Amino acid sequence: MTTLNIKNMVCPRCIMAVNNLLTGLCLTPISIVFGEAVIKEDLDLSMIQQIQSKLEDLGFKLLDDPKSKLVEKIKKHIIEWVRTDNCNQEKLPNYLIKSTKKEYNTLSKLFSEVCCISIERYCILQRIEFAKELLCYSELTISEISFKLGYSSLAHLSGQFKQITGISPKTFKQTYGPKNRQSIDKI
Repeated sequence: MTTLNIKNMVCPRCIMAVNNLLTGLCLTPISIVFGEAVIKEDLDLSMIQQIQSKLEDLGFKLLDDPKSKLVEKIKKHIIEWVRTDNCNQEKLPNYLIKSTKKEYNTLSKLFSEVCCISIERYCILQRIEFAKELLCYSELTISEISFKLGYSSLAHLSGQFKQITGISPKTFKQTYGPKNRQSIDKI
């Protein structure tokens, strides 16, 4: 059995693309989740290089450095936290500590070193991108989106949204819609 840690695999389409790639190479995926694929087979170096090459063609990268693996794991957990209503149940630092089994200060320092952005800023960017998605594709009101994303008030969401995008959530919904969204793996 082999575990592959994959950078930029952050959405259901990414998982499907990696699954298709692996099955196309006659490999047996046991599980594929954001940032990680577990394969039944033990892989030799030439097969790993072949997978690496094909992943790069799809815009992914195979990670082998422990620091990079941990940073991708942090990103994966932040995305999960934002998108699964965990932000209404648990503070992000506690969620990351529980998810990674590491001290938050360690995670924060490493993330800032590798990504040149703080965990908090990355989280805000993820929340705003998810807000954009919900504004474009859901029937939720802006107030409901604010609650879903764990903001203390509609004003808090609106302030952060305007700080990041330059416009209010209402203006975004009326003016831009889907064409102004950024893919979450590009953040």
